[in-house]
Amino acid sequence: MQPSTVVRRRIGSIVLAVVLLATGTVLAAWKHGRLVAERSATQPEPVEAVTVATATSREHRETTTAIGTVLAMESITLRNELPGTVRHVSLDPGAIVEAGTILVALDTSVETADLRALQAQAALAETTLRRHVYLRQHEANAEAEVDQARAQRDVTLAQVERLKAIIARKVIRAPFRARVGLSDVHVGQYLNEGVQLTTLQGVSDQENVDFSVPQSVAAGLTHGGTVEIVTAEGTAPIVARIVAIDAKVDPGTRNAMVRARISGTDELPSPGASVRVQVPLGATSTAVAVPATALRKGPGGDHVWVLTADEGGALRAHERTVSSGPVVGDAVLILKGLKAGEQVAASGSFKLRESAKVQPTPISASARRE
Repeated sequence: MQPSTVVRRRIGSIVLAVVLLATGTVLAAWKHGRLVAERSATQPEPVEAVTVATATSREHRETTTAIGTVLAMESITLRNELPGTVRHVSLDPGAIVEAGTILVALDTSVETADLRALQAQAALAETTLRRHVYLRQHEANAEAEVDQARAQRDVTLAQVERLKAIIARKVIRAPFRARVGLSDVHVGQYLNEGVQLTTLQGVSDQENVDFSVPQSVAAGLTHGGTVEIVTAEGTAPIVARIVAIDAKVDPGTRNAMVRARISGTDELPSPGASVRVQVPLGATSTAVAVPATALRKGPGGDHVWVLTADEGGALRAHERTVSSGPVVGDAVLILKGLKAGEQVAASGSFKLRESAKVQPTPISASARRE
């Protein structure tokens, strides 16, 4: 047999095999299509159950967060001006004392005795002055003697007042209504001058919060403007009014100090506490609010599933990319990509796909309360 004949037979066999394989593939695809069509004709389109929420319009203003420190309206560190031995202590940590309450009294026995002696000298000087005045009226002495007696009386009275002031400085009183801090002062203890006795934090229905913001943010703040104070996670913010903005910017940090005042609330944070301050930026704008569960995050960014009716009136899900903002309570603000009035899948969106048919489910009573 000739080589050319063998080659032709082999090529013919290969061509025949290819034709048979292609024919089998086409038949299999046709059969599969028929099966799919038959199955589609007999089985309904799957429907996904989701909770539907309507996007609502809400006022929104950009904010930045700063860390603030709570300050009492009045606050001092109590120290003794003069040395002495403690004879009385009334420093109960945490107790509220009224203005004028004696907190610490030092021994004044020596000063009290000296005061009695000076008071006796002052009485004698007053009597001597009256005698000289009487004699001068009858021209029985010189005018200089009257002047000298008057000066002696005045000097003695001044010494009495000076000693009274020393005794008063050894009795330390509360300068205002305050809460007493920790103390380690005891009766019989000798105190040198300037020893720290305790701290006093004024008790009031107002408190200050000091915080620093960048100079660009401070430029947009005004006296009387408001900020929100957050004392702890999960608590409602407290509105505070700006009462002062520092006249200069820190050259090291380029930040400016701002002071806001909290008032009109019974839940004032403790002085010295650290709080978060939400500072507004720019003008108020309108955003769209949806339940926080409606927002989905993925590699392509934030998105929600928008529900629209098709030609047959059935609701279908369509993925839409959005720009999300802050979370406010149980809702999240959508800054771009969604309009008020549009319906979104609030829960169950994890199982949705593009153009999937959805069936709305009623919101539970607990969800309504939230």
